[in-house]
Amino acid sequence: MSTFKAIVIEKNDGKQTVSLKDISDADLMEGDVTVRVTHSTLNYKDGLALTGKGPLVRRFPMIPGVDLAGVVEASSNPDFRPGDQVILTGWGIGETHFGAFSQKSRVKGEWLVPLPAGMTPADAMAIGTAGFTAMLSVLALERYGLKPDDGPVIVTGAAGGVGSVAIALLAKAGWRVIASTGRADEANYLRGLGATEIIDRSELSGSGRPLGKERWIAGVDAVGSHTLANVLSMTKYGGAVTACGLAQGMDLPASVAPFILRGVALLGIDSVMCPKPRRLEAWGRLSRDLDHATLAEITTTIPLSEVIDAGEDILAGRVRGRLVVEVEHDD
Repeated sequence: MSTFKAIVIEKNDGKQTVSLKDISDADLMEGDVTVRVTHSTLNYKDGLALTGKGPLVRRFPMIPGVDLAGVVEASSNPDFRPGDQVILTGWGIGETHFGAFSQKSRVKGEWLVPLPAGMTPADAMAIGTAGFTAMLSVLALERYGLKPDDGPVIVTGAAGGVGSVAIALLAKAGWRVIASTGRADEANYLRGLGATEIIDRSELSGSGRPLGKERWIAGVDAVGSHTLANVLSMTKYGGAVTACGLAQGMDLPASVAPFILRGVALLGIDSVMCPKPRRLEAWGRLSRDLDHATLAEITTTIPLSEVIDAGEDILAGRVRGRLVVEVEHDD
């Protein structure tokens, strides 16, 4: 029986270990589609899983990786045939079902979406859950009725994966984007993506007042905690902010004042269980709205063998933009 490489997280006597090892088809979990994984990506959630610093993995052993792109190798699902190029983000892979850091993955066909025309698997993983989440945030602001003429939009965690793609998408749509970051040396990078103003994250990361000066009409927040509370307190009357991350924390030490005095809305963004029609809408928009040159600018590529070390880097804030993992060629 042929083998292939996978990163496997194991837990013995309460201690987690992570290693790159050889496994076979017999080791894979149940599913009606087997995908030859060509590319994956490293998200903040993957960093938590790889390091054990967050309760992300729900069963052991586990193959981490919440995003994959590849080619269908075998299928009993009527929607997919061998040779089809597909994307999978979310649905619990890398948490409860073996994930993407493996050269093969067996999954449920209902979790898959076709790779959009004109997009390569590497492009799809340069977008990944982070970019998909950013697109869901943009769509949510649009559904709420906000538009660029209403005022500026703030993006927190701006140099990270969600933030980088959100800035690029919002700038292309005509928004004046304010980028919040703790990395002053990334100012040129953020302006290159389309940000018109850079503010230090320290302006938002501490305890704030129930209401602050109105500064923006919309926000995309991937940070949570005090940062989200401060973003809400400075949102203009009738504005809205999407909550899509927790880099600072899961808590929200906020006041009801922005909601009852300014009519501000907090829009929750879930990328894991997002229904398929909305997934198709988001990937369609990403294929049209995200410039390939911009995508290349925010992307670094690493082999599967470097993923374990990169998990520490992404949690420490040392990763700019997106990390694409070349899974297929790591021999």
